[in-house]
Amino acid sequence: MKRLRTGYTTGSCAAAASLASVLWQTTDICPEQVALDTPAGITLHLPIQEIRPYLCGVQKDSGDDPDQTNGCLVTAEVQLHDTDGPIQFLAGEGIGTVTRNGLKVPKGEPAINPVPRQMIEKAIRSVTGTRGAAVTISIPNGEALACKTFNERLGVVGGLSILGTTGIVRPMSEEAVRESLRLELSMCRAEYGAACALVTGYSGETYLKQTYPNCGGIVLCSNYLGYLLDCAEEMQFTHLLLAGRIGKLIKPAANIMYLHSHTAGGQREILCTHAALAGASRAQVQELYDCSTTKLAQQLLEQFQLSDCVWSSIAAAALENCIWRTHRQITTGLILLDESDHVLAEAGAIPEILQVWRRHETT
Repeated sequence: MKRLRTGYTTGSCAAAASLASVLWQTTDICPEQVALDTPAGITLHLPIQEIRPYLCGVQKDSGDDPDQTNGCLVTAEVQLHDTDGPIQFLAGEGIGTVTRNGLKVPKGEPAINPVPRQMIEKAIRSVTGTRGAAVTISIPNGEALACKTFNERLGVVGGLSILGTTGIVRPMSEEAVRESLRLELSMCRAEYGAACALVTGYSGETYLKQTYPNCGGIVLCSNYLGYLLDCAEEMQFTHLLLAGRIGKLIKPAANIMYLHSHTAGGQREILCTHAALAGASRAQVQELYDCSTTKLAQQLLEQFQLSDCVWSSIAAAALENCIWRTHRQITTGLILLDESDHVLAEAGAIPEILQVWRRHETT
């Protein structure tokens, strides 16, 4: 098997570009490349693009990680002060601004995370010592690229974030997604309190927003239901409302908590089991088993007059497994939607959850 190639983060790009800007000002020559020590203990030798006096750029290389920022240009321009002082960080073109509490950077600040800030400051001070400076980081086209990321959901508007904790991008995109989802849940906890909704897709989010306008926090868990249930328990949430279409939210009925189709299917087996428990004949179960989609199975259940019983049974089983996942520490409810976003079944203490979750309508 081919060994996956590592890359370097936007934080490393910003730090290297900042170092080049300072070297250009102190030596009158823009370096062709700079050596940058990363928190991972790896020294990078990064080529520098000379854009205009004291504005330098480094092109991001994500290695074999499928990253939306791969190939983008990260630029830095450092304005050196005459006296000692702090390093100030400014958002240039394509860099977002933090608009919500709960992220690693305070609200109102440029979306440049703590470790990249430390890397940038270390790079600048390696040349200038204690001298103060203002550094402007930019990513041309960053605002358009940000539309393909989680930034807007996380409360970062106007562009991309400068990220990275090690300076190195390793091809583990699952880890990056999980961290983004955890951050969103953490911000939901900080902003809305101990009640929240988890949805498996945008359909669930749309349904909740339309049904309960001005509701509390909603977090898109995508395929990571089990992981976010674990995070919710750790963050001491007290009430959770789960909502989503049957294609994904049926899976927890079989205790499948990672919902990606590449890992586990199980929809028809779950349907057939609950249909049999509801009294379906062997011939009916076989028809259900032969269905290629949940939509066709839904139509058959209606034809067999088993729809309400089966979907209620599945919702109850899915809910029970989710409650067990959080060690029964969280009051949980579940809304199961069909492909047209009509409610097939509800389970759990939904009225109680709604009362807590919707308090924010009056705040």
